Formats: sequence, structure tokens, C-alpha cells
Amino acid sequence: MSEIRENLVYSDDHEWALKVDGNVVRVGISDHAQCQLGDIVFVELPETGAVVLAGDSIGTIESVKTVSELYSPVAGTITKVNASLEDQPELVNGEPYEGGWIIEVEVEGDLEEALGQLLTAEAYRAKVD
Repeated sequence: MSEIRENLVYSDDHEWALKVDGNVVRVGISDHAQCQLGDIVFVELPETGAVVLAGDSIGTIESVKTVSELYSPVAGTITKVNASLEDQPELVNGEPYEGGWIIEVEVEGDLEEALGQLLTAEAYRAKVD
């Protein structure tokens, strides 16, 4: 069974979001998603400074099985990308909630409202179980 963390919120597309500082959230893919993808071999990261809407594609993630789109769960400006994934994409498999995060986004508008549009851990668990 996949690990679903209570302190995170999740998108229908299997991304997670965590408030890290001010209006900034860190985004990655869930443990469930990385398990479904299998061994990750490449992550296409977006450009820092890109403005995204919730649901916009922010890149792709490639595994030995398939290539999947990555989506931003919130609207805002990408302030940081996890450059470690360029040389170590397998971090997404080994540490989906720590070293395998994808981007940080400074949320445009009300942070709590943006996060409130996402699934709680309980709702996400019901979706994937």
C-alpha cells in the first residue's frame, strides 16, 4: 500500500502540495503515482519564473514503462525547481515526499483557498485505494 501523508494535499492527477514558506508550496508526485510509474529515468523540469495555472502541464516524467505529464496543482509562479532530479531522477522513487520533490510555486491569490481546492489525505486515500 502506498504512503499517503496527512500533512499534504493532493490533486486528482496525483501531485501533492505542501506549504513551505509564506505563499510558497512545494510540489511533487505521490508515492502511489511513483509506484504506478515504476523506475523513473528522466524528469523534464519547467523554467523558474514560469507562470502557471492550476492544472497546467509543468513538464514530463519518464519511467521505464511510460512518459506522463506533470501538472501544477496550484496557480502561481515557479520559484524553484529540484535540479537534483536532472542527475538523480530516481529520487522520485526513493523519496517522493523529500528529495524527490519537483517544483516550488509562489501561489497567486489566497493560499488557503488554493490548497482547499485539493484533496485531503483522506479523500486521496479513498480515490486510490
